[in-house]
Amino acid sequence: MKGVSILSLLLVAAAAAAIAAEPLAHVDVYVSGQDGYAGYRIPAIETAADGSLLAFAEARKYNLSDPGGKGNEIDLVLKRSTDGGATWSAMRVIEHSGEYWSSANPATVVDRQNGRVWVFYLRCKPGRGSAGARPGTDDASNLARYSDDHGETWSEPIDQTGAARDMADAKWRISVPGPGGAIQDRQGRLIVPMWRFAPYGALVIYSEDHGRTWQRGGQVPGDQGGDEDQLVELSDGRILLDIRQEQGPHRWIATSSDGGRSWSEPRPGQAVTPVCCAIERYTLKSAGDDRDRIVWTGPLGPGRKRLVVRTSYDEGQTFMGERLISDEPAAYSDLTLMKDKSVGVLWERGNYRFITFTRLDREFLEPAER
Repeated sequence: MKGVSILSLLLVAAAAAAIAAEPLAHVDVYVSGQDGYAGYRIPAIETAADGSLLAFAEARKYNLSDPGGKGNEIDLVLKRSTDGGATWSAMRVIEHSGEYWSSANPATVVDRQNGRVWVFYLRCKPGRGSAGARPGTDDASNLARYSDDHGETWSEPIDQTGAARDMADAKWRISVPGPGGAIQDRQGRLIVPMWRFAPYGALVIYSEDHGRTWQRGGQVPGDQGGDEDQLVELSDGRILLDIRQEQGPHRWIATSSDGGRSWSEPRPGQAVTPVCCAIERYTLKSAGDDRDRIVWTGPLGPGRKRLVVRTSYDEGQTFMGERLISDEPAAYSDLTLMKDKSVGVLWERGNYRFITFTRLDREFLEPAER
């Protein structure tokens, strides 16, 4: 009997190890060439109040060039999932601005007080992107829409350009959301990461009245530049801004103690190639979790390949426990905390041929020692 019991235990352990070793399930949400578009880029994902997942992207009609690119047209599109990302709805066009116009760079947040989902984005006239937009004009506009039914229907666009950009600045061509990474802090403020050009610089816009009015915060100090950025609230209430570097081997990190009105001098962040990365609050001890956790995704490299996730247990000072999501080519990513307490990743895969959803559970992020 003793031998049988030991054998049973070994079999159970082996089965558990096999389950833990199962590969991640990657679900392709957007596929180049489908639904009348040459390709899809710039993923943003949000978990609505009812638990449904909202996957936004830029649908690039004729080629993969950025907003303002010659001969291209970009629509803002959405797919929804009500089964935790296993299957996705048909694609919906949230905005088609016109022939050769661009609706781009989505960033999202849910207002916990009323369940309203916000999407912030950029609208550019034909031929007018970050380099071609003219200061003081409406070549590039900052817009927002909201949904009160978990992404089923959307409001008309709300113009935020005056809050997002100093129209009197003779150099300030454009302000661009995120992409991804907007948050609501514990005070109820809606805070949207932004970056400007020219020159490059990181900042936020915020609302203290659930989106009725918006204000622009100060710019991260210094001459290091930086553009695509995301936000996370720290356990002590400060706001952390994770910023793409324009040059050099690492991200830039700045913090704010006043809700984004002003920022610390930036410090070096994660080592990564210049690319859009994602950062998200995973667990919070003050909310009843066992410890504080922040998760971060980006390509391990070299270059834009081998997507990894790392976890911080010291509120963004260091990241550890690196886990490989995929060893394929991988570029931009965005994160969301799902209703079942797992982490959803929406990311660019296969040299921009796919935008893919991957669910990461606690066992993947923190595998038990075997």
